[in-house]
Amino acid sequence: MKHISLFLPSFVTGILLFSCTGKKSEDKTTGTFLKTEDFQTQYEGKATDLVKLQNKNGMEAFITNFGGRVVALNVPDRDGNLQDVVLGFDRVEDYFPENNLTDFGASIGRYANRIKDGKLPIDGDTIKLPTNNFGHTLHGGPSGWQYKVYDIKEATDSTLTLAITSADGDNNFPGKVTALVKYTLTNDNALDIEYSATTDAPTVINMTNHSYFNLSGNPRNTIENHEIRVKADAFTPVDTTYIPTGEILAVAGTPMDLNSFSRLGDRINDKLFEQIKTAKGFDHNWVLATEGNIDIPAVELYSPESGILMTVHTTEPGIQVYTGNFLDGTILGKGKISYDTHAGLCLETQHYPDSPNHPEWPSTRLNPDEEYRSHTIYRFSTK
Repeated sequence: MKHISLFLPSFVTGILLFSCTGKKSEDKTTGTFLKTEDFQTQYEGKATDLVKLQNKNGMEAFITNFGGRVVALNVPDRDGNLQDVVLGFDRVEDYFPENNLTDFGASIGRYANRIKDGKLPIDGDTIKLPTNNFGHTLHGGPSGWQYKVYDIKEATDSTLTLAITSADGDNNFPGKVTALVKYTLTNDNALDIEYSATTDAPTVINMTNHSYFNLSGNPRNTIENHEIRVKADAFTPVDTTYIPTGEILAVAGTPMDLNSFSRLGDRINDKLFEQIKTAKGFDHNWVLATEGNIDIPAVELYSPESGILMTVHTTEPGIQVYTGNFLDGTILGKGKISYDTHAGLCLETQHYPDSPNHPEWPSTRLNPDEEYRSHTIYRFSTK
């Protein structure tokens, strides 16, 4: 954080925290300019704010504690100019669910992606969760963590740790859960995200970040010209309501095979492949072949326009590749730009969707004597 001011929020009594001032970011070229005062208000009795992280290369990340959202990510392009590579809004009020039901940049919990019919089996019982997407529970339900104010636990120039406490029965999920999300902006131009959580009763946890990336830096360009590579030999197909069928299918011989760099537009416009036709693009979980090794690149995404290459590393077994199929131009984002179909691409590291109903898949169960941990890195370079 370049400009700092000292404050003591009521929800973190006794902890000294740092925040940006209301001055604009001093990017000398491009990137997004944000005013901190446009993010400072109250929501459900808690204070919202905006924190700026910066590394020695001038890369910047702007994060609000409302939903733990990455608001802007200013990354050097091949010419050294900063490009904002994520979709979002200029004001915190635009993230409020009464104004826009979006997941832009959010820290998702308790359960990223979908749980079929809102039915959660726990120890022989089936808990009914509220549904909010084609009869299923999506991203933690109607009032998931993306619509909550996280507590700012600790902040420095390059790191931010957010905390959230989710009561037993939050969206009907069992157990009181305390979770942390730590963002670190590293000097090798990576946004490093660490998740952790504990519970006082058996529950399920599946956290992720829901940033919409557009590496061209201009969301008027779709991501169809981006090139992508995913290290995965299989994916989990879905039905017409985007719920996994329970199968794990090989990608070989299909448009889902992204093991070599492929132009996104060539794949997501292939309406002859039923899975793509149904989803109007990609909205699928790939079964990663990285075995949880964070040193192995899981995904590479490249924009020919900017020369920016993003490499995703994760300890998670899967990743949801979503090509912004539901964006329709009705949402005005930063700079009052309308976000049209395929304006951004989500790369949501995760356990597989609906895993609680598929005991043969990697488990999302968390017990009181355990700690949930997940680690994802979005690293940027140019070529």
